[in-house]
Amino acid sequence: MISKTHTKDIKELHHKKFRDEYGLFIAEGPKVVLDLLEEGKFLCKELFTVNNWLDDYSGLPAIDAETTIYQIQDFELEKISALATPNKVLGVFKKQEIIGSVEPDGKITLLLETIQDPGNLGTIIRTADWFGIKNIICSEDCVEMYNPKLVQGTMGSLGRVNIKYTALASFMSEHKHIKTYACTLRGQPVAELGRVIEGMIIIGNESRGISGNLLKLADNQVTVPKKGKAESLNAAVATGIILSRVI
Repeated sequence: MISKTHTKDIKELHHKKFRDEYGLFIAEGPKVVLDLLEEGKFLCKELFTVNNWLDDYSGLPAIDAETTIYQIQDFELEKISALATPNKVLGVFKKQEIIGSVEPDGKITLLLETIQDPGNLGTIIRTADWFGIKNIICSEDCVEMYNPKLVQGTMGSLGRVNIKYTALASFMSEHKHIKTYACTLRGQPVAELGRVIEGMIIIGNESRGISGNLLKLADNQVTVPKKGKAESLNAAVATGIILSRVI
């Protein structure tokens, strides 16, 4: 049984203000929680499980000595969950932000400008993980990486992909020796690029695309050729198509 005060503390992590204040975030469901435990990137402070969930996983990753485990009832999980349908386990993890530099040399790096939908960014992180992309650089006005919907959308990939928030123009200027490819509606068809070994790929805002100042800094503009009448592609879908063509 968890107290009302403890329940309130966990529910507060549904909101960015308190995630920032406490330096914690939540992840839910066996797949997401197990992947984060396995990768070990984020320290797990608390695990809330139902129905002897831990006993069902003989191959459970080693749990840190600092982790407190609570076995609770279904109705208690419902009270602290951010999901419409809670799923067996909720973990409280310590945030781990990248403070130092991220070097794009010798690899493909994604640059994301003003991606504001948590589902979109979560899917982009998961897609990056699929294609072996290790680093994503987000503009400072992108949605927060610890948003519960975003964490769930990554399906555990948050533990394998580095996310850094910074001013994209400055980052590009600091790495002028790396070619940059801006994804636009009027660029070169991405299939013509061939394989890219090293480069930075810019994905813009869901509705406005890439800002003019970043386009000026980009070396190339690429596009997914349009055949139908849709005005634009979802940012996560465009990212997946482009990565599938250049990797």
